[in-house]
Amino acid sequence: KQPEGTIANGACGDNLTWVLTKDGTLTISGEGAMEDYEWEGAPWYSYRNTITTLVIGNNVTSIGAYAFYYCESLTSVTIGNSVTTIGDEAFSNCYSLPSVMIGDSVTTIGASAFYSCESLTSVTIGDSVTTIDEYAFSCCNSLTSVTIPDSVTTIGNGAFYYCEGLTSVTIGNSVTTIGESAFYFCSKLTGVTIGNSV
Repeated sequence: KQPEGTIANGACGDNLTWVLTKDGTLTISGEGAMEDYEWEGAPWYSYRNTITTLVIGNNVTSIGAYAFYYCESLTSVTIGNSVTTIGDEAFSNCYSLPSVMIGDSVTTIGASAFYSCESLTSVTIGDSVTTIDEYAFSCCNSLTSVTIPDSVTTIGNGAFYYCEGLTSVTIGNSVTTIGESAFYFCSKLTGVTIGNSV
């Protein structure tokens, strides 16, 4: 039985389902990995402008590539505590998203995962993330400070490219490689702390 007010629903993985309700809440439930999608390929893509709240259940293990691409009205994201991978372009162009908390189970933030999330002012990166892939947070113009935990070993090319509001960056003690143009055009950056493993 579907929740009251269901607009649409379906499958998004071998053991995952999705439900979108009239209040703009998209809920991903079940166990295991979400499918990876191509550009504009997610099953809820045609409803993307009505999605304001995203809830990813505690037994979901991955967020697929392009899953929430161009969900321009999305303002709230809850990521369950079993997610280990955030796929490429997963939240790209979610222009209204103000903050995101990436839990301690996540190990990889994919390429361009939060590209051009222009309202993003706050990002909490959990203590299990090892890789911030290329252009992961590029063009997040409202982001002002970032703390990269000691678990991270690699910051990809252009990871914070064109983050024009970024003023302070703390890079943990496990980072060995900072990619090309990682902080290119961060024109307000006044303080950078780089750990001793680079």
